[in-house]
Amino acid sequence: MNALPIIVGALCVMAIAYRYYSAFIAAKVLALDDSRPVPSNTMYDGHNYYPTNKWVLFGHHFAAISGAGPLIGPVLAAQFGFLPGLLWLVIGVCLGGAVHDFMILVASIRRKGKSLAEIARTEISPLSGLVAGIAILFIVVIALAGLGLAVVNALAHSPWGTFTVGLTIPLALFIGLYMYRFRKGKTVEASVIGVVGLLLAVYLGGRFADSSMAPALTLSAHKVTLLMAAYGFIASVLPVWMLLCPRDYLSSYLKIGTIAFLIIGVILVHPNLNMPALTPFVSGGGPVVAGKVYPFVFITIACGAISGFHALVASGTTPKMIAKESDARMIGYGSMLMEGVVGVVALIAATSLFPGDYFAANTLQGLNPDKPAEVRQVESARYSRMVDEQTQKGFDLRPKELDRLEAQTGEKVRERTGGAVTLALGIAKIFDGIPGLSGLMKYWYHFAIMFEALFILTTIDTGTRVARFLLGEFGGRFYRKLEEPNWLPGSILTSAAIVAAWTAFIWSGSISTIWPMFGIANQLLASVALCVATSTIINMGKARYSWVTLVPLSFVGTTTLVAGYQSIRDIFWPQAQNPLTATQGYINTSLTALIMTAAVIVLIDSVRRWIGGRKQPEMPPDVAPAEA
Repeated sequence: MNALPIIVGALCVMAIAYRYYSAFIAAKVLALDDSRPVPSNTMYDGHNYYPTNKWVLFGHHFAAISGAGPLIGPVLAAQFGFLPGLLWLVIGVCLGGAVHDFMILVASIRRKGKSLAEIARTEISPLSGLVAGIAILFIVVIALAGLGLAVVNALAHSPWGTFTVGLTIPLALFIGLYMYRFRKGKTVEASVIGVVGLLLAVYLGGRFADSSMAPALTLSAHKVTLLMAAYGFIASVLPVWMLLCPRDYLSSYLKIGTIAFLIIGVILVHPNLNMPALTPFVSGGGPVVAGKVYPFVFITIACGAISGFHALVASGTTPKMIAKESDARMIGYGSMLMEGVVGVVALIAATSLFPGDYFAANTLQGLNPDKPAEVRQVESARYSRMVDEQTQKGFDLRPKELDRLEAQTGEKVRERTGGAVTLALGIAKIFDGIPGLSGLMKYWYHFAIMFEALFILTTIDTGTRVARFLLGEFGGRFYRKLEEPNWLPGSILTSAAIVAAWTAFIWSGSISTIWPMFGIANQLLASVALCVATSTIINMGKARYSWVTLVPLSFVGTTTLVAGYQSIRDIFWPQAQNPLTATQGYINTSLTALIMTAAVIVLIDSVRRWIGGRKQPEMPPDVAPAEA
């Protein structure tokens, strides 16, 4: 199958969805009105509530929501073939993910930028607000751990990536001061300086990696984890305009620019997808994803199609910075479509590899010298048996280009599980195939690794900030000052607690233990958010349009609960019975069961409210009403 009709078709479908479906939701369901006051103006404080240019905010929002999910998820789901992931990405993002983000963003804008849990309290019931708040705190920690682990895997022992990513932090601080202090409002000037700075950071990273100073930033996974924790804490406490917004804005240039260049590369090179439409692993037994294509493809691609984590951003930093209601369509619906494009491109890059090369990079083969000899022997025998069995059945899993790719990239790519290296290989192959750009495989590969790290890290800073807002709101029930986002002691305390929690998960986990739980938690959070969105529509007196959120809610909720049950039964509980993985198994089992229970409680409470009829939202008199 050639990739050209796939990328063109996906772009056309998403463009049509934005032009017509998002316009329908904006006009009929939400009735966006620029005369309605927004929190960035009514609650302006220069710190968290700050009216922001829609293009700058689009960049910040897209950078915040686009983490590991749309990159890593489609790569891991390629185990099932290119067709299941492609259908879920295109259909899911247009009818589910973009609607989810758009609805929650507008709901939060109309409620002083309150969090998802607070909206659940006012739109459904205090019980749902409490349960959602507790569940969200667990979910966001798991999500940040899953996203952060991908950063650790990408930057560990990579001085090029570490140097470049590190250099973007002082660059963002300078751009923030430039836009908001030195040359206030000069967004174009700041953008030009920022883009030049990013390109220079990429170039200098390569020079640094080849210098005698490279060992200083050739860091272990644990050291990268600690540095990332320090960054997440600082970014959460500093004013949003100083670091978080300009850094995400600058990163969005690299993200969108690279994806646009990759789309052009796919169109020019139009590579063949060497992975079949469906592989034998759709029935289960695959080495990358343990379960069957249903329901596991829908939690493996945890972002790109729909993501509950986005509801935290859409009810966190973004609604506090939006300048007028009409901007929400482009920022909410449009940003999610852009993430869907990222997912499609990542899937194409991964499936352009030969199956044998893909599975050799993503399967344990006993190559890690740090493991005991007996463990390595078991892994090696299991891999060899899988290759022989599948090849005899007609699905050739013998590596074809891997030796050449390793020589050209200068890296060992076998048994580099987690998807990041596989995606970098696919991207590098496409770029290397563009006329006039061949022979630079080593540089394309390391650029792709750096791109992935930057892509993901921007979610860590925003996610940590959103999580500390949630913890502050929850703690405000016991100590009022904690609810004030600008109270510095509270900001420090809540940020430290959140950072410590997700750091502990990364420190002790792996992609095989964190990612399945992240996928389940993320999609169940999306179900909770869709319950809130449906309740909001009904409470506005527009129950006739509730199908807009009920349709994706029905599919995502059912599918994810099935996946959660099967994950506990087949993955997490067996881990708990193994003495070597018992602790991790019990934690995964308990948290997954807790999140599933919370989602079911919110769903039942929501249905009770829907059947009971319209409920007037419990909002203070100074808040604009939700009705059109």
